[in-house]
Amino acid sequence: MKFNYKVPGQLDTKEPYVWLASWFGCGFINPAPGTWGSLGALPFGIILYMVCGAYGLAVAAFIITLVGLWSADKFDKAMDGHDSKMIVIDEVAGQWIALIPAALNPILILFAFILFRFFDILKPWPISFIDKKVPGALGVMGDDILAGLFAAICVVGLSIVL
Repeated sequence: MKFNYKVPGQLDTKEPYVWLASWFGCGFINPAPGTWGSLGALPFGIILYMVCGAYGLAVAAFIITLVGLWSADKFDKAMDGHDSKMIVIDEVAGQWIALIPAALNPILILFAFILFRFFDILKPWPISFIDKKVPGALGVMGDDILAGLFAAICVVGLSIVL
């Protein structure tokens, strides 16, 4: 498998929104930039949980969602499009939400990652509704927030079983 890392010429790489929206360049890795964004979110999420606990990670997910709304909007305007695959800050927010109930358990962290990717890729209803019907940065961020919530609920169920 050959990996491709390329920043489009119309993006000003001196602008912070480029690096935030792409989660420090994870969104420029092909194939599967969303998966790379989710993987790039894991170490930060785990460290946040270790330092601040579940509530701290939840607050960080809320803050990164606000940052994502701003940076995704700026990125889309710079690219003259909607929901560019290079925007992966939405995956960061969703992945962090999915990690909250994993409680630093390595098996649950793995399931949080897999389940988040599952819901983000397949987009069952109502995730698909948000993805298709909600415009702008709210739509970019919203479907991943909901995918993260679905994954978190599943992780809670798994934590009871395991």
